[in-house]
Amino acid sequence: MVNKGFPKFGMSQAGAFVAALKNYNLPDFILELVAKDCNSDLLERGRIDDKLQSMNDHALEVLHQVFVDCDEDQAGRFAQFRFFAYVSSMYHKCEVLIDETIPGASGKNHKVPVAIKNNGMYIAVAFNKATGNPISKRETIKFYSIVDDIKSGDHGTQLTDAVYGSSVGFKGEALVELEKLSNSRNKDPEHKLDFKTASFENNIYSVTKC
Repeated sequence: MVNKGFPKFGMSQAGAFVAALKNYNLPDFILELVAKDCNSDLLERGRIDDKLQSMNDHALEVLHQVFVDCDEDQAGRFAQFRFFAYVSSMYHKCEVLIDETIPGASGKNHKVPVAIKNNGMYIAVAFNKATGNPISKRETIKFYSIVDDIKSGDHGTQLTDAVYGSSVGFKGEALVELEKLSNSRNKDPEHKLDFKTASFENNIYSVTKC
């Protein structure tokens, strides 16, 4: 049963949430993640407003907090949902994979928050820092080394983009270091990687290309 019993905040509130959220073009995988977190039903097919109306009050409330109010939660989960949706909007008609494990040339398996596939091949990876201090130079070096290891491995032959997002900003030295590392790469098509940084400010992500 969908919306079984009496909604805790009334149909007018739920209807207002649906009316606002249906304009946000939320990808299916985001609805699925929130539905899972909130133990909610979710229509597998149909229009966005029908899918939203199939979700329980808690799920609608969370979606509204994340995408309309742009609230933060202590665990940083809301920021991650926004980042996932942002990255997916950059790669239309591609497969979006969350918490994907990708082996690198070193043999180490890397857990990637967002991976983008096109025709079965990885074309982009994306990481985001949701809470804490601004991204440091040390964190930037770690991000670069992970991406470079994936790119150099069997699964990275078609990888062209690496996005580093932050809801807490970047230290100046971190951006300088990523630009230096990016510029040190071989520019031929086999090794080329486009590094991007994205900061969440004024309720939107803005990309600064390195």
